[in-house]
Amino acid sequence: MTDPGVEVTVVLPAYNEAETIETTVRTTLERLGEFLPAGSYEVVVAEDGCEDETPEIAARLAAEDDRVRHFHSDERLGRGGALNAAFRDARGDTLVYFDTDLATDLRHLEELVESVRSGEYDLATGSRWIPGQQADRPMKRGIPSRGFNLAVRGLLGSRLRDHQCGFKAFDREAFEALAEDVADEHWFWDTEMLVRAQRRGLDVKEFPVEWTPREDSKVDLVRDVFGMGSQILRCFWEFNVSPYANRRTGTVVGVLLSVVAFALMFVYIDVGAFVDAVGNADPALVLAGAAVYVLSWPLRGLRYRDILAELGYREDAWFMTGAVFISQTGNLVIPARAGDAIRAYVVKARRNIPYTTGFASLTVERVYDLLTITVLAGGVLVVLAAFAPETVAELASTAAGEGLSGQESRAVQQAVVVASAVGVLAVGAVAAIVWSARSDSNYVRRVVEWASDDSYVEYVASVFEQFVGDVQRGAADARAFARIGGTSVVIWTIDVATALLVFLAFGLDVQPVSLLAVGFFAVSVGNLAKVIPGPPGGVGIYEAAFAAIVSTLLPVSFGLALGVAIVDHIVKNVVTVAGGALSMTWLNVSLTEAVDGTDADLGSEPDAVAPEE
Repeated sequence: MTDPGVEVTVVLPAYNEAETIETTVRTTLERLGEFLPAGSYEVVVAEDGCEDETPEIAARLAAEDDRVRHFHSDERLGRGGALNAAFRDARGDTLVYFDTDLATDLRHLEELVESVRSGEYDLATGSRWIPGQQADRPMKRGIPSRGFNLAVRGLLGSRLRDHQCGFKAFDREAFEALAEDVADEHWFWDTEMLVRAQRRGLDVKEFPVEWTPREDSKVDLVRDVFGMGSQILRCFWEFNVSPYANRRTGTVVGVLLSVVAFALMFVYIDVGAFVDAVGNADPALVLAGAAVYVLSWPLRGLRYRDILAELGYREDAWFMTGAVFISQTGNLVIPARAGDAIRAYVVKARRNIPYTTGFASLTVERVYDLLTITVLAGGVLVVLAAFAPETVAELASTAAGEGLSGQESRAVQQAVVVASAVGVLAVGAVAAIVWSARSDSNYVRRVVEWASDDSYVEYVASVFEQFVGDVQRGAADARAFARIGGTSVVIWTIDVATALLVFLAFGLDVQPVSLLAVGFFAVSVGNLAKVIPGPPGGVGIYEAAFAAIVSTLLPVSFGLALGVAIVDHIVKNVVTVAGGALSMTWLNVSLTEAVDGTDADLGSEPDAVAPEE
């Protein structure tokens, strides 16, 4: 909508600016008139769904002065969305915007405008962080700003010092070329504009400005952490991963993941101890244990299929088995079970299941796992307390580290504390899920709104509401809960059976009933202990808990029990890595497919926005 007479359009993005907008408009007109010919400029108030008197003031100013226009939106477009719409409606070929609080001294306005109007640059931006010209910012605003700009330079390859300064100008052709590719419509919009402009080879001028903070602002959890991090990572993926993601690189990454997972098993376990332990074990029984453990994996896939079915997604159990194999292989490499995120990616890439649902289904699965092993461990402990109280006393002494070396004592104490805490949390989580599923109160939105007053809250709250709703549905149906819970018990019984076969491989003479009870207790506590962040795969923590329990309840030395635990864990990890490698080859998940889906999920962009500062 260009006008031959209008060369420069200044857009003032306004959200609830009734107290300042009139002064800002009049000051802007005065400054523009100092260096531009009459009739060659306009000021557009891009009023974005305001809830105060800003629309009325903007309309009055436009009626009084033909150099002023009012761009109105009944709904929030987002700062980037409002700027996009206003720039497209602008009459000038040089498009300018700055924050309405006039934090940037307008004596720099001529340099900003003329840098682009002259044709020398495609974009121009003020900077508060050019060496020697840094603005005096409060620490709680300066540190996040520096961190943000450092991340943009490091991850996105920008050469600029300050991406957030609300003082920028665009050549119309440059704006139109960039706007089609810029996905964000929130506060990250201008940063993405600058980054994409540099990647296209456009000429960008960054010059120092005098900047004074008008109102102190707080670090906003939703906007600055969730928003900033997700948008930087989205662009990093698009620029640096997606172009190289194909069948060949996917296979290479899968193979490397499997190799690293296998190698890490021997980083956190004494290789000499492993060799000695294997040398004392019957290989046939060890292999039998591995074969039994393989049987649990189709059940894991079946259980995950049933969980997703409760969330409205019906998929093939064999595909789900492969997805579980891949994510568990990732857990052997990435600490704190963060490899679970790989499964959310796999089901998104191959079955277009939204990330929120993927993570919710994983949460439900973890709750079932933790509840099952907590019940198994608690059941054995209750039986011991009823029929052998002296044994419980011995366990308490072992948990305190008595009779063990310093290193063994610390490992056992850590395992006991972690296992106890995780067990309590598992029971509490189930109670909370069941209770919240029967409640009509929207606690998610209350918490998110408490954490932030940014309008980005609407988007974030909707994401978390979907996640929590999925978790609740996964546990709301009593029959489904019983069916999935029963499958979980069988899965963990097979896990215990594997450990018992390894135990028998060492030729120890122990009564079957005692061995069975101890096996359930030791495996359950060991798996509870390795939930908290630690070495990849929980290697080390599991062994300490397992060995402490076995050596206390059975006539077996701590060292021998540790050998059994090492072999047991290695057998399970080898099966996991082998299954993960085969699944990655079979499913051949393309990294690009995860970001090409059309579902509204964590990859979608928000509609809501608030001013940056």
